[in-house]
Amino acid sequence: MRVFEFDVAGYLNRLGITDPGRPSAEGLAALQRAHVERVPYENLHVHLGEITTINPYDSAARILAGRGGYCYHLNGAFSLLLSALGYSVRWHRAGVQGRDEPGPVGANGNHLGLTVHGLPARGNPDGMWLVDVGLGDGPYSPLPLRPGEYPDGPHRYVLEPSTVELLGWRMRHDPAGSFAALDLRADTAVPSEFQAMHEWLSTAPESPYARVVTVQRRHGTGVDMLRGRILHRLPDGGVRELASRSEWYEALADVFGLTPDLGEYERDQLWRRVSAAHEAWQSA
Repeated sequence: MRVFEFDVAGYLNRLGITDPGRPSAEGLAALQRAHVERVPYENLHVHLGEITTINPYDSAARILAGRGGYCYHLNGAFSLLLSALGYSVRWHRAGVQGRDEPGPVGANGNHLGLTVHGLPARGNPDGMWLVDVGLGDGPYSPLPLRPGEYPDGPHRYVLEPSTVELLGWRMRHDPAGSFAALDLRADTAVPSEFQAMHEWLSTAPESPYARVVTVQRRHGTGVDMLRGRILHRLPDGGVRELASRSEWYEALADVFGLTPDLGEYERDQLWRRVSAAHEAWQSA
């Protein structure tokens, strides 16, 4: 993989990191925490009608331009950054199980998972880590890739062997989290394995991303979440509906650091689509 054909210094600047140091468990944790704090999970591209790719160089360019994305964009770009910094990172086919799904979906490709290897630390002598900046309200820090229960801010995550993926892993989210679990395939994956699912998720009218705008940002003590016009600041920041266009765009900028480069007409059209999808979602 070519790893020096994008602006590494600019990417680190977006994360607020001046010196990432040599690869280490501590350095990896600092990079993930900065990423989930500063680069939001967001599906605005679906509602703006933007065509995006899952090429990690394209995804890194989006992040350098001040945008976020969903798992294929965020984890893809992060893997590129980690590789450039000397980390041993691998892609994995994964699948997120929603709260309304009765059982594991397996590694159906609706999520790009990452692992990093070769970084032993106290409590993780094998040095293998589950790394993810593309789950919205997922882990704030990398999780040791070994069975156990791991407290993480307001949440607790459980890692255990997958019952549906041979030699794979299952991460169970906290009961208060936005999804139930994730299954990760042991084999390494390549971008082509995610292309069809990305196209469906980002363009199909029946895709969950087409139903409602979602923006999420993790931080050390919780998560900020915007769904439609409802802003949640968890665990104790309250819930409020953003009733006006100006309120909505202010929250996008002030809470999530997102200022899409849109003209007045485009801003108005996006607000109308957000409101229509929000009302349909609320009445469903």
